[in-house]
Amino acid sequence: MAKPGPDQIRALRAENPKARARDFAAQHGITEADLVAAFVGQSATAIVADPDRLMPWAVRLGEVMALTRNESCVHERVGSYLDYRTGAFASMILGPEIDLRIFGKHWVHAFALEEQGEDGPKRSIQVFDAAGDAVHKIHLKPQSNHALWPDLIANMRLPGQSPALDLSPRRPVEAARGDSAAAPALRTAWDRMTDTHQFIGMTKDQGMNRLGAYRVAGAPYAERLQPEAVTHTLTRAAEAQIPVMIFVGNLGCIQIHGGPIEKIVPMGPWINVMDPRFNLHLRADHLAEVYAVWKPTRTGDVLSVEGFAADGELILQIFGYRKDTPAEPWNALVRGLPRLEEVLA
Repeated sequence: MAKPGPDQIRALRAENPKARARDFAAQHGITEADLVAAFVGQSATAIVADPDRLMPWAVRLGEVMALTRNESCVHERVGSYLDYRTGAFASMILGPEIDLRIFGKHWVHAFALEEQGEDGPKRSIQVFDAAGDAVHKIHLKPQSNHALWPDLIANMRLPGQSPALDLSPRRPVEAARGDSAAAPALRTAWDRMTDTHQFIGMTKDQGMNRLGAYRVAGAPYAERLQPEAVTHTLTRAAEAQIPVMIFVGNLGCIQIHGGPIEKIVPMGPWINVMDPRFNLHLRADHLAEVYAVWKPTRTGDVLSVEGFAADGELILQIFGYRKDTPAEPWNALVRGLPRLEEVLA
């Protein structure tokens, strides 16, 4: 079936205006970017996607809601975009509430969107990758600097304003790459790490990727957990008031929550964190492999809980919050999580 064009997309949306954008797009065989672009010239304006130009405007917007997601998890954080640092490979927002790692080569299409809501205009900046999948969204709140909106559009507007997009095929998720014969060399290299940021380079040197290395390394490096371990982690961290860092990302952006979590709300297949300034929505039924991971650093051991989808996509990572926080409550929580072999035995 041919993909609907902009006119047809708008007509279909008029028939179903309340469906979530991602669900609507999937239902009609389009991308979220196709849906937003169909309204260019009406409620949407195509703008420059380059984070070096876009982030300074985000900083000036004041308090907003930042949203980053993948197929299985949505990470939403209220705060301000502060301390933008550009970089050749990755750029960063390093505010106390909004904390981002930005991979600019995947910021390909961007739009300023203004929709009419029950309580007035709903404004957002939405960024997509080359395939039309959402990379990052900035939703203005009532307290945001709405007076800046016209200047933002005037300065960031693209010369060409087309309701149709030229998209690339979606890049498949890389399958696990591991080599059991190389396990001794992997463990030796793992023992020599002094910083968690060395991990990806170390696995690459061994001809593996993250999931492949976890499958090969074995205890104490990476221990397979029951899928329910992620829900246990969130629930126990909230109950014991153990602050955590929760990383959720996609090709173009990783968004990080650092601090306590409080209200855990299961809802069907979803497990949700519903705090006043931080929300997490996780499809727990998408967790195919979960690991407790140990990494040595010069400042002490680091333990994490990491969940992967059936296709090998990294869904989320949860670490203990290390800033002025003792490590042992978090480490004890991770050590107490249900291992997979406890079920298989």
